[in-house]
Amino acid sequence: MKLLVVGSGGREHALAWKLAQSDRVQTIFVAPGNGGTAADIRLKNINITDPAALADFAEQEHIGITVVGPEVPLAAGIVNLFRERGLKIFGPTKEAAQLESSKDFAKAFMHRHAIPTAEYQTFSDPASAHDYINAKGAPIVIKADGLAAGKGVVVAMTLEEAHAAVDMMLSDNKLGDAGARVVIEEFLAGEEVSFIVMVDGKNILPLATSQDHKRLLDNDEGPNTGGMGAYSPAPIVTPKLHARVMREIIVPTVQGMIKDGIVFTGFLYAGLMIDDQGNPKTLEFNCRMGDPETQPIMTRLKTDLLHVMEHAVNGTLDTVELDWDRRTAMGIVMAAADYPDNPRKGDTISGIPAETAETVTFHAGTTLDEKTLTTNGGRVLCVVGLGDTVKQAQKHAYETVEKIHFDGMQYRHDIGWRALNRKH
Repeated sequence: MKLLVVGSGGREHALAWKLAQSDRVQTIFVAPGNGGTAADIRLKNINITDPAALADFAEQEHIGITVVGPEVPLAAGIVNLFRERGLKIFGPTKEAAQLESSKDFAKAFMHRHAIPTAEYQTFSDPASAHDYINAKGAPIVIKADGLAAGKGVVVAMTLEEAHAAVDMMLSDNKLGDAGARVVIEEFLAGEEVSFIVMVDGKNILPLATSQDHKRLLDNDEGPNTGGMGAYSPAPIVTPKLHARVMREIIVPTVQGMIKDGIVFTGFLYAGLMIDDQGNPKTLEFNCRMGDPETQPIMTRLKTDLLHVMEHAVNGTLDTVELDWDRRTAMGIVMAAADYPDNPRKGDTISGIPAETAETVTFHAGTTLDEKTLTTNGGRVLCVVGLGDTVKQAQKHAYETVEKIHFDGMQYRHDIGWRALNRKH
């Protein structure tokens, strides 16, 4: 079977890498892919990003299943387009993807279906937003309504930061249309968890739990990023908490979408905050796998991903059971100079070791020109280490990271600290 993976990041490299392990796969095309997918003989990059052109390609090449990685093509309606042509594709429709593409849509949906989340209000008028902030106080969270590539959320610890965020989005229009409306919500304290499931419209298949590290610097300091590292499983998610999240958040979301006449298919990612008492609340939804959570999750998945995808597009996920590597997987993101504000491109990358049973390096912002691998984006690589303990996984990952070099590279030295501090 021929497959198509849409996207160019570390998440897409990990999905394509896992799909390529199936002995029934003939070719996996990655659109547009990166330096890592270009270097893998099992994968083939194609320089197409337009959804209609991708649908044409899928028809011409008789693609069996298309898997969409990033949010932008989903929000643009790539799934609607493929389905209209009778092509099998895994992802949410444009209407369902509003759970991610509009923060206001998601918050109203959660309110309507009694899904636990932070108290909020939505504003397009700066003066009203400023008044609300003054009334509520800090800390407080300001979110751009639309897609802002991970840069649309400001966790303001002071009133000054909150007012500056509103001015940046609403008055100065720094995020364009994405920030033309803002959602302002209460600050939730606790530990953040990524809870990702696959949905075929009605059946839900949970993936392994994971935890992301959003801040650029050690000790969770510095600006928010798309994610500087992740590990799986997340020890905070006990079997009891897992059951509660499914019962109170995931199932009501899938059923709520059906009630609203917008059937959800695809990966559903709930970003959760777990408070000191162990109560979960929903911070946000994504309509895709997380990045960098995908990389450690895929290295732990033992089940043939093509087999899972076939059931996902045919509406039979209730017949699938997933088999996981018992080890912990930890992914360390290596980012370019000046990430996240103005990442530098064009630095030569060297020293990436070959994949082993304990480590694998996934590419994101890389490009391969002749034989030279160079940086081509903010988050450049994600090095995953596997180990019987969190500490061992961390050791394997960092030993590999230290072999790799490119000028200006940035990475955190404390990925996994929450899991290490947790009493086992």
